Amino acid sequence: TNKLIHSTPGPGPVRTFALRDAGPRSSACPLSSPTRAQGSRPLRWPAWHCLSLETDGDRGVGKVLKNGADVVCQSSLRHQNTTPDGAFSQVTCPSLAVFAASRCSSPTLQKGCPARRQASSLNPDLYLTLRPKEAADVRLGSLRGVPGEAEPPTPELVEVEVGGTALLKCGPSHSPGNFSHVDWFSVHKEKPTLIFRVRKGQGQSEPGEYQHRLSLQDRGTTLALTHITPHDERIFLCQGKRPLSQEHRIQLRVYKAPEEPTILVNPLGISVNSKEPVEVATCVGRNGYPIPQVIWYKNGQSLKEEKNRVHIQSSQIVESSGLYTLESVLKAQLAKEDKDAQFYCELNYRLPSGNHMKESQEVTVQVFYPAEKVWLEVEPSGMLKEGDRVEIRCLADGNPPPHFTISKQNLSTKEIEEMTPEDTGTLVLESAQKEHSGLYQCQGLDLETMASLLSDQQELLVNYVSDIRVSPAAPESQEGDSLTLACEAESNQAVEFQWLREKTGQVLEKGPVLQLHNLKREAGGGYRCVATVPSVPGLNRTRLVHVAIFGSPWMMLKERKMWVSENAVLNLSCEASGHPRPTISWSVEGTAQERDQDPLSVLSVLSVLVTPELLETGAECVASNSLGRNSTTIFLELDSSRSTGPRVSTASPSVRANSTSTGQRPRHPPAALALPREPCWKRGVGGRLPSALGGGGGGQWWEPGLRGRE
Repeated sequence: TNKLIHSTPGPGPVRTFALRDAGPRSSACPLSSPTRAQGSRPLRWPAWHCLSLETDGDRGVGKVLKNGADVVCQSSLRHQNTTPDGAFSQVTCPSLAVFAASRCSSPTLQKGCPARRQASSLNPDLYLTLRPKEAADVRLGSLRGVPGEAEPPTPELVEVEVGGTALLKCGPSHSPGNFSHVDWFSVHKEKPTLIFRVRKGQGQSEPGEYQHRLSLQDRGTTLALTHITPHDERIFLCQGKRPLSQEHRIQLRVYKAPEEPTILVNPLGISVNSKEPVEVATCVGRNGYPIPQVIWYKNGQSLKEEKNRVHIQSSQIVESSGLYTLESVLKAQLAKEDKDAQFYCELNYRLPSGNHMKESQEVTVQVFYPAEKVWLEVEPSGMLKEGDRVEIRCLADGNPPPHFTISKQNLSTKEIEEMTPEDTGTLVLESAQKEHSGLYQCQGLDLETMASLLSDQQELLVNYVSDIRVSPAAPESQEGDSLTLACEAESNQAVEFQWLREKTGQVLEKGPVLQLHNLKREAGGGYRCVATVPSVPGLNRTRLVHVAIFGSPWMMLKERKMWVSENAVLNLSCEASGHPRPTISWSVEGTAQERDQDPLSVLSVLSVLVTPELLETGAECVASNSLGRNSTTIFLELDSSRSTGPRVSTASPSVRANSTSTGQRPRHPPAALALPREPCWKRGVGGRLPSALGGGGGGQWWEPGLRGRE
């Protein structure tokens, strides 16, 4: 007879049965209620529902009976020898439905199997699930009945994160009195190990890995496991002994979020000529549990395996802590369009709170591809002028760029000159000249394919103004005469001229010719011709010429008195101008040095020691040339307030006047005189009288010792 081996409670009215075929005879549905099989628990389903299975060789009939007699519905079960997949049939009853299948394993049959579970040849019992007004769920099964164990009940699921505490309850439906005598087991590799005992409500840990992490809570109804690690993911079993033997299984699931993923791009780059996928980047997710799922993205679009195009290879490392380190390598064939593509990886993982994900940073891999075009650029753009720093760049759309050479064709002679740029393909003209003008062209040579590409020719024009000349080159004239100066220059653009007075910057004339009439001695000196190209900003050239007016020397400094200390060393200066250029001599002995201020002026500096004789006579400076002589005198007077130790002083008054003076004092202080920090009139050194002392707004120059002469 067919014997009911075991019934398993399920959610709501669902019941699952394991049956074993005992032979080709029919079994009667017991009339008693509730139905109980030999060695099984009481059935917890409506008493008037029972199951009958009839077999006859390779055929069988499943019946649902009511009150042990009336057939509610039946389904034919057929095992076909012509196909290894078996048969599938379905009957819908008014109140129940029965599904049965023979080895529900093939892809075609799995589409019809409600649970889509593959049958196991090691456990070929037939499992049926009955639901009121629904299709039954065929878990595993075969019509070939052999001895087997009953399907264990589904464990209660408890989820917790690493480092947290798991609360294990010995069945939610039992009263607290049932937990006075309980044994807790850890089931690892189907081997139970006693880890905790409860006797009369008191708990005791067994020696081992859980000895110091277990405790009772909720008046003994809950076992708390602290400091959860991945090694704790297993089944825990509690068995109650009183008043009846009870068993409850708990599946502990452990979770740990991985660290932020790191991504390492291929440092060598990828060639588009590769015949197979090449490593793009590696994604690493450390210390997660269970193993997270990795998804690769390119420009925000997820990547999937594609034959000969995309390959994703992942591996895991189990750390000593039990956590996983995931390493995923993305390999792909890339095209030129991927040179700026952004790649990143995403880790998907689960926690008790739900599904989560973490993303890596975006990276770009270097893509190598041959050049298809070469072109030339000039920096700066626009009008160029002599003296500009110019860069001529050869560019290409390949990576790496080809090897460049630059050729220049002379616009007038048509000669071609080869130039070698820098490794970057740039030719630098630090100071461009008109000789650099011409037609430039870049040539790119791909060293891998030896293909050569040429750019279009581009003209480089360096605008210039050169060879600016003034005639006469050394102009000279007598007082009262007139003088004409003419300026000319060469340029590839239209040029404008103007004349400036050198010492004042005053514009004297706009045009190439300057006319000077009725010349005076003061008209001598520098005149500058400026040639400008208005169409090229900043392009101009100048030429300075000195006009000489014949005359005797002209003294630049008027005589004056100085306060000095005895035994001090003085530097006395004297400047004169004239044409012909004058020479300077001193009336006292000392060391004199001369230097030209300009072609018509000379400056002499005399170093002397202050002696009583020098204090008495002073120092006379004499300038002379072929047309005459002139002089000026510097008087010295002791300053009793100064020390008599040796010191060096400089006397270089800059009051400019002819030395044919009548003894008048200058009305302004010498420009080179270093004034003290406090007003000169307080120190007795000399200076401008302040308004409070009668100096007025302009003030008068006052020197101690003049005794009221001014």
